[in-house]
Amino acid sequence: MAVQNETITGWLAWLAAALIGLGLAFALLPVAFLLPATGQDWRLAGDIAQHVVAQRYFIASPWGWPLLVAPTLGAGGTNIALADGIPVLALALKLIAPMGPAGLHGIGIWHAIVVVLQPVAAVWCLRQAGERQLMPAIGVALAAAAMPAWLARHGHAALMGHFLLLLALGTYLRLVRGSSAAVWAWAVALSLLALLTHPYLALMVLALLAAVPVTLLRRNDARWRGAALGTAACVLAVALALATLGYLGAAGEGGYGLYALNLLSPVWPARSALLPLVAAEVDATGMGGWEGYNWLGAGLLAGLVVLALRQRAAVAGAVRRHAGLAIALLALTLIAVSFRVGLGDRVALDLGPPPAILDQFRASGRFFWPVGYAALIGMAVLLARIPRTGPALVLLLGLVQWVDAGPNRAALASWAAQRLPWSVDAAALRPAIAEARTLTILPSWVCIPPEGHATRERVQELLLLASERAVPVNTMQLARWRDPPRCTDAATATAPLAPGELRLVLPEAAGLLGDAPECRPLGGLIACRGPG
Repeated sequence: MAVQNETITGWLAWLAAALIGLGLAFALLPVAFLLPATGQDWRLAGDIAQHVVAQRYFIASPWGWPLLVAPTLGAGGTNIALADGIPVLALALKLIAPMGPAGLHGIGIWHAIVVVLQPVAAVWCLRQAGERQLMPAIGVALAAAAMPAWLARHGHAALMGHFLLLLALGTYLRLVRGSSAAVWAWAVALSLLALLTHPYLALMVLALLAAVPVTLLRRNDARWRGAALGTAACVLAVALALATLGYLGAAGEGGYGLYALNLLSPVWPARSALLPLVAAEVDATGMGGWEGYNWLGAGLLAGLVVLALRQRAAVAGAVRRHAGLAIALLALTLIAVSFRVGLGDRVALDLGPPPAILDQFRASGRFFWPVGYAALIGMAVLLARIPRTGPALVLLLGLVQWVDAGPNRAALASWAAQRLPWSVDAAALRPAIAEARTLTILPSWVCIPPEGHATRERVQELLLLASERAVPVNTMQLARWRDPPRCTDAATATAPLAPGELRLVLPEAAGLLGDAPECRPLGGLIACRGPG
């Protein structure tokens, strides 16, 4: 009977988590956002537009090698992993592309996937920790679906894949309890899945898995050797994927420490419904504090306060039993804080230039995300053990967390529902782009000066229009480059037009053309057409 009751409780927990995720997706994400059609009179903007362009070109390209390269996107092709094109989803969609419409992409669908999986993954993680009661499961599902740092990532689709962090944390808990070849195979697959979502997430997943042998070693458990081999297999699989899929060799703009975790960020209630005490994220570097935004939420913080008051011995015991995890979380926190330690509105400690390898982790504040989820699961497990009131308390705290996240949910819903007008004449440009064999956009992305925000926006719009039919184009928006970017627009502008080429020149680059009789105004731009 006890086993039967536990099975029923488990199914109810999964059902509740799935309903929370589905309800949240239904409430926040309009159908037009989930399944956008080409030819619309509105556009996407910002990071999500970059992701859409990358996926469209990759999905429309024939299969080839290197696997993740869209050969007609930008000079020499573009590895969509460097454009945050969520390769794991793009690969799946490419399989069905022949049956799909022109301009197929899955960025809207991905938002729905992560919203649904977030509470489900949290319940799975909780159950791996040994907590199988229904009320704590519902409380954790609510709280995980209301984590501020997760909700605030809308617009950067790949980085909303926090369900991977919860799966990694649950895998750690499963492996320290009892491992097998099958579980380690799952850990390897999870590591690769995280990499093919976003490299930042893969590093966090590997850090959590690497905690397994350390914890077992600290427990004097002989299984630590096998766990070390399993961890090595995960690292090796990711390293091989990095090498073979073209991730290695790409470099960004650097700036480790500019987008770090402020020491006050976890308790700084930016966008809190229950503690509306501050107007914006805390910032010590002058970069706005956005990447370091890690408000834990009123429900989670309240639960941690209760633990500090009533369960200090249990907390200390949990830290000792999971020493490897504690070390991994501390290391991730130190990376997140960076060499420029912000406290409030000032840099309290500057340790000087960091090692060059850390410049790859410019947005270091993200590395605190696993710490927040570990705190959530740990809080729920320990509070649920309080006799009589514990399970209900976890459920109550989940509800508090949910209410507190109201402003973040509203921001996500508003963003998904926005219908931004084109700043270029999309109706005039679409037919010309559709007829072209190749498209050249001037200025190209690398030639736009740092202050050229309006120019970047218009170039991004032209890329969106081109991506509707995946017309081969000369440039692409990237944050990381395999080769140092060079501006060659002057030579490109004066080169003879190729057969079937359409050269679209923004007014700010018109001076590069000189006397070009084959050029005419088109939709507020200058259009130069090659023969044929």
